Amino acid sequence: MSQYQSDLLRLLDERGYLHQLTDAPALDALARRQVVPGYIGFDPTAPSLHVGGLVQIMLLRRLQQAGHKPIVLMGGGTGKIGDPSFKDEARLLMTGEVIAANIASIKRVFERFLTFGDGPADAIMLDNSEWLDGLQYIPFLREVGQHFSVNRMLSFDSVRQRLDREQSLSFLEFNYMITQAYDFHVLAQRHGCRLQLGGSDQWGNIVNGIELARRMDGTEVYGVTTPLLTTADGAKMGKTVAGAVWLNEDMLPAYDFWQYWRNVDDRDVGRFLRLFTDLPLDEIARLEALKGAEINAAKVVLANEVTALVRGRSAAQGAEASAAETFAGGGLGDDLPVLAVPPEGIRLGQACTALGFTASNGEAKRKIAEGAVRIDNEPMADPALLIALAPGEERKLSVGRKRHGVLRGA
Repeated sequence: MSQYQSDLLRLLDERGYLHQLTDAPALDALARRQVVPGYIGFDPTAPSLHVGGLVQIMLLRRLQQAGHKPIVLMGGGTGKIGDPSFKDEARLLMTGEVIAANIASIKRVFERFLTFGDGPADAIMLDNSEWLDGLQYIPFLREVGQHFSVNRMLSFDSVRQRLDREQSLSFLEFNYMITQAYDFHVLAQRHGCRLQLGGSDQWGNIVNGIELARRMDGTEVYGVTTPLLTTADGAKMGKTVAGAVWLNEDMLPAYDFWQYWRNVDDRDVGRFLRLFTDLPLDEIARLEALKGAEINAAKVVLANEVTALVRGRSAAQGAEASAAETFAGGGLGDDLPVLAVPPEGIRLGQACTALGFTASNGEAKRKIAEGAVRIDNEPMADPALLIALAPGEERKLSVGRKRHGVLRGA
């Protein structure tokens, strides 16, 4: 039984999203009285978000499901600086053209999760370059800078860890937390935003924004963070040997996306079903109680539901069918990733890496030496084996039990 009275906080609590809250009783009461506009910022560091950011997208979805207004804030302005939070080194600065292209690419995924429009609880999407790009330095220092204590900013974990490791923190990056706080102030003034949500690494930035809003005009605003999202074995969510698990279709095939969820640790199934699907809680409780080999059925449900949300129901069905054909029937599923083999052929080790099944040719050699690489289910021993195929001819390449792809003659 949740301790909260509002539909919003009760939903977030029961689904496992809550980590830190500012003035929880006041936010709980506000969410019972009125529609609460809340925002999350997304910096466009790549053409797609990956599954590490999916919990934040789901957080906005839960906000709307509880009758409140999601604000998706694209960091067209802050992306020109880069968030230094818990990073080992400064991000590479992106050009305005790259940032604009990344934003255009990222935007598409939100349409699957949120209802956009002009209604009280309809989502809106904004870009903070609208107000950050036109700021004048001296007026900004006078209006906003006076409210920030450098002593306190240095105490935040995200900053202190960089300094403790004696790693450089540029003045450019140090300004990030000020511009993010200013975002909250602007959104509160222009759009009535009363809530900022984010991951636990954003706690310091969120608190800065709350204090700035209070000091500049007395507005009471609130913050909520989610727990640090790691898998049961302690790995960072969304990272695999082959790289990031991207949300956009053009960055990762649907089959690979589906397989990521199908292959999660047994211990993560219930938690991920609560965070990343809309299944009822009683159904989730039934699925996570399955034992032994039966837990695989719950993993298939997880993979189908998450893939349907991110890529569409037909993509989920296609990926499941391909998995069934590949594993049970020994065939080539239609949704497997495909590598076009040039007329001159390709070396086996290179093919493993080109499909994303190994991170490097060196790793491919190790996998081949371990007997983990097969062509049409036959183990291969030579990483230098030249694979040459006639146009349209296909072979199945497998690395381990879970990664399968198609080699197709070009």
